[in-house]
Amino acid sequence: MCNDCSNQSVSRRNLLVGSLALAAAGAPMSSAVAQTAEAAPVSPDEALQRLIDGNARYVANAPINTDHSVGRAERAAGQRPFAAIVSCSDSRVAPELLFDQGPGALFVVRVAGNFLNEDGIASLEYGAAVLGIKLIVVLGHSACGAVGATISSIQDNVLPPGHLPSLVNAIRPAVYDAMRDGATDLLGAATVQNAKSNAERAQTEGPILSDLHGAGKLRAVAGVYDISTGQVGFL
Repeated sequence: MCNDCSNQSVSRRNLLVGSLALAAAGAPMSSAVAQTAEAAPVSPDEALQRLIDGNARYVANAPINTDHSVGRAERAAGQRPFAAIVSCSDSRVAPELLFDQGPGALFVVRVAGNFLNEDGIASLEYGAAVLGIKLIVVLGHSACGAVGATISSIQDNVLPPGHLPSLVNAIRPAVYDAMRDGATDLLGAATVQNAKSNAERAQTEGPILSDLHGAGKLRAVAGVYDISTGQVGFL
């Protein structure tokens, strides 16, 4: 192969990321929307700390992101979220509220049982490669109906009706892991295991997420939200 050809070669990941970025570059980002290094996290650890601080404000009932009309016009020009939240669809779980973040700060992927399938992975790839998220949080929660339904399905050896078996089958491995560990609180243990296993997948799925994680530009963590207290415990 000639030197010129070799120099012009690009990796599959760079080509894919470049294509995604071109597709997302509709309008230029105004200075009011673009997050500066001082205003926004520049590392996964800083992004996590921002969420921890926001949840502490939420628990203390002292939110600072209460005027959602501020920056509305600027947000129409584009988005720059700093973190992605893989959350359950449960109506009591509202990521922007419980982390006290304003519109445009979080890229949220929601499905009952907060697990990742191909669509969820693709969404996270977009968030990481195009939008520049630094952190992925897979967020389980107390009294999760999807995890509870999976436990019941296993114990009764009966699948639920309709399309619900797809949820049960996705969560089933976490329940089996909790059972093997002899958990006394099976619902709580399975909820933790489900969040942890999906967080691990979020940073090891190739090529985009695993490459960014390997370069130290992206991190995935698991957390569980306690509905009664409002507190998120990171695992």
